[in-house]
Amino acid sequence: MTLRYRRHPDLRLAALEGEGVALQLGTRRYFTVSESGVLLFDALTSPRSIEELVRVLLEEYEVSADQAEASVRAFLDQCRAAELVASEDAP
Repeated sequence: MTLRYRRHPDLRLAALEGEGVALQLGTRRYFTVSESGVLLFDALTSPRSIEELVRVLLEEYEVSADQAEASVRAFLDQCRAAELVASEDAP
């Protein structure tokens, strides 16, 4: 099984120039989000694996696969702690 991530249903995202603002309606907390974070949140409108999210970053930025994976993992860890993303097992 592969673990897949998606945006939390209570998440609202507003993209601004070069960054964004994420609002978690359930907790009433908001967060500033980097340009790459907005890109990942956009990808997470449907369930995605870590590998798929790494590819999203590699297509947009000139970084190594290791750098992209480290960024994706850190992003997901922070977002899960703040209830901005949810995870699910997929076959």
